[in-house]
Amino acid sequence: MSPRWEPNPNIRRGRTVVYTLHAHLVFTPKYRRGPFTDEILTRCEEIMRAVCADFETELVEFNGERDHVHLLVHYPPKVALSRLVGSLKGVSARRLRQEFPGHIRKYLWADHFWSPSYFAASCGGAPLSIIKEYIENQKRPS
Repeated sequence: MSPRWEPNPNIRRGRTVVYTLHAHLVFTPKYRRGPFTDEILTRCEEIMRAVCADFETELVEFNGERDHVHLLVHYPPKVALSRLVGSLKGVSARRLRQEFPGHIRKYLWADHFWSPSYFAASCGGAPLSIIKEYIENQKRPS
């Protein structure tokens, strides 16, 4: 008896594409100051989940400390990661400043919230050696 095939929930399907793209993102506030409290981190996660939903992207995991946040996003190939990052940072900065003005102003001044730079790493894929072996095994029979 052969084992039953279970579909992989990480593999998504579009009209013309099958994909599983994950990115690990790290954002830091300007000058790496530590404005985040548990309440602000919770609100930041809610805001970023809403932005991801607008991009038809899933925020798989979110966490942070006083001076940075980590995100794991599952995104379709039609989404430019740099555009997603711009929206995540822009919307969250605007909303957090509106909702926590006194606290944020103690740590950050002017219109700055996030550092302009960020960390992004692809993740969740098979090692290149496995992919190479798979492709080699797809050769047409002679």
